[in-house]
Order: sequence, then structure tokens, then C-alpha cells
Amino acid sequence: MASSQNASDTGSAAPAVRKRSRFQVLTLTEAAAERLREILDNTDREVAAVRLGVKKGGCAGMEYTMEYAETIAPGEDVVEDKGVKLIVDPKAVLFLLGTEMDYQVGKMSSGFVFNNPNQTSACGCGESVEIAPASPEALAQAGL
Repeated sequence: MASSQNASDTGSAAPAVRKRSRFQVLTLTEAAAERLREILDNTDREVAAVRLGVKKGGCAGMEYTMEYAETIAPGEDVVEDKGVKLIVDPKAVLFLLGTEMDYQVGKMSSGFVFNNPNQTSACGCGESVEIAPASPEALAQAGL
């Protein structure tokens, strides 16, 4: 990934957006990247990226979240993969580490699918999941 600039490089006292060079929190399949590009290209808003996160909810305990991000806040992790810029909510990094984001189209539905090694279970409807934070071994392997 790109390196971060510090305040002395820019002449500004504003903190830099954190960009990781040693690991990438998540990756995209070609299908996910293509669908995200379509979504971003068809919005009427000025959008810097798509923000991903997790929140408490559903019968299994957590849900994945996606929203347009008009700005990138200091301290947010930025992932650039296959020409798409994603922002990972800092509170979600440990839950999303190692995840592959895919987009699948079926006869009855289509949507983003998160192949997450930290997911321990999912509800029957597929709307919520149980996710454990990444293990110390996974953190060490990622260089954290």
C-alpha cells in the first residue's frame, strides 16, 4: 500500500491518514471490485471511498456494514485493491483481518459475501454473523 505522510512532510499539523504497507486488512475478488466500481460510478454524490465495518445486531450478534464515505478521517485504514478504494473502520480491523470480499449473483438474489476467517457462525437467514477478533498468531503474521 502507499506510505503515510507525516505532518512535517506536508507542512500541516493535521494527522495523516494511516495507510498500511505491511498488510492489507481485506482483499477483493474481481467480481466485488467490478460491482463496487459500478456503485461508485453511479452515485450522484462526491464519494472518496466505500467504508466497511461491523456492528452489533441480528440473531448471531454482528452485521457487516457498508456506506459511502465522503471523506477519509485520520486514523482510518485505507485499502486499495483492484482499482477500488475502501476504508475500514478502525473498530472493525480485528474482525475483518484476512477477509476476502466477493460479489455473487444467484437466481434469487445477489450481494456481497464476506469470506472471513474470523467468522465462527452465521444465522440461518445469512444477515448476521458471529465474529471473533483475529488471533494473536494472525496479528503477528500480519506484522501488528
